[in-house]
Amino acid sequence: MNRMSEVIIGDGESFEAALRRFNKKIQQAGILAEARRREYYERPAARRKRKEAKRRKR
Repeated sequence: MNRMSEVIIGDGESFEAALRRFNKKIQQAGILAEARRREYYERPAARRKRKEAKRRKR
């Protein structure tokens, strides 16, 4: 699955504003959370335990 996010900078828009829009778009898409989740290996038992806790939390 290929997830590409892009932000087109308008005329007169600052780089900082475009960066803020990009960060917001990345967060909404869940890309940052996915990258953090894949940062280290999680044992299958730990993954099941985390998912069960998340399911109980709802």
